[in-house]
Amino acid sequence: MSDIPRIAVVGFGLVGQRHAEVLRRSPDLALAAVVDPRDESQTAAARLDAPVFANLDDMFAAMVPDGVVLATPTPLHHAQGMACIERRCPVLVEKPITVTAAEALVLTDAAMAAGVPLLVGHHRRHNGMVKAAKEAIASGAIGDVRAVQATCWFYKPDHYFQAAPWRTRKGAGPISVNLVHDVDLLRHFCGDVSTVQAVSVPSARGFENEDLATAILTFRSGTVATISVSDSVVAPWSWELTSRENPVYPATNESCYLIGGSKGGLSLPDLRIWRHAAAPDWWTPISATSLTCDTEDPLVAQMAHFARVIRGAEAPLVSGIEGTRSLEVVEAIATSADAGVAVALKAADADTPARALGER
Repeated sequence: MSDIPRIAVVGFGLVGQRHAEVLRRSPDLALAAVVDPRDESQTAAARLDAPVFANLDDMFAAMVPDGVVLATPTPLHHAQGMACIERRCPVLVEKPITVTAAEALVLTDAAMAAGVPLLVGHHRRHNGMVKAAKEAIASGAIGDVRAVQATCWFYKPDHYFQAAPWRTRKGAGPISVNLVHDVDLLRHFCGDVSTVQAVSVPSARGFENEDLATAILTFRSGTVATISVSDSVVAPWSWELTSRENPVYPATNESCYLIGGSKGGLSLPDLRIWRHAAAPDWWTPISATSLTCDTEDPLVAQMAHFARVIRGAEAPLVSGIEGTRSLEVVEAIATSADAGVAVALKAADADTPARALGER
């Protein structure tokens, strides 16, 4: 491996451009190459003083970087991830890891057999607010986590769908497109999910997919979470509009997660912990304190972490297995909403994703 890890970015869309910029600006990392077949992307990438290739095969014929970031459309993740693993090249694949959990299992099995690091780009786990919340929960600051309410409401304008008609089709609604991010954070805070019960509502705009869904997640820890997602509701309560992670979204001062414990309550992303003065008692005064956190760009933190994984200094924070487990929960939500029944997820050990047991 090079003294400075050389990382290639595959896919030069909005997310790929952000990854490439992180690499370009980092004194401890280098942008090895950009891979994208589109003429306009190749022209834009050429300004970054890095070689540009039309496809992965061309890149691997010319070089094998120290790592690859896959920021391509989800249907390409499986084949491109396998290509990286076959060349024993560590890979960070954007979320969701693949289109289906079955594909993800093939990819994770291949990575484990080859001993190649496979990470999934659930960058929210690298956010300082999430780290502070996780530490507070783990330290017992709010006692046992009993319940969570998570809201993911926003309004995608008509031109968003007109620009890419596939977004109107079945399987491309907010359950599959948006919910995987929030499900992964709930799993990060509460552990693995045991059962899912969900409902969905057909698109009010007449699309093939849903535009609203709500799910009840029961965790093996005993926590129960409700999560609601919609891309046709005007509201300030979503991670995008509250976390200030991405400047393209207008910021609000609201919170989108409420985490209820036996000793206190935690709201996120404002990081306020509410407790009664003496002992839990709804007749006694309750007040809030605010946690502090670092403000590093989570994409920068994630890339630095990827470099440490490449060096062998750290284990992946979000492994292929973790990404697969979050995808399985999203699949269970879609199945439950379609069939109108609860779906159970099989318990998993540390190296095996939970597989849906089916409907009950």
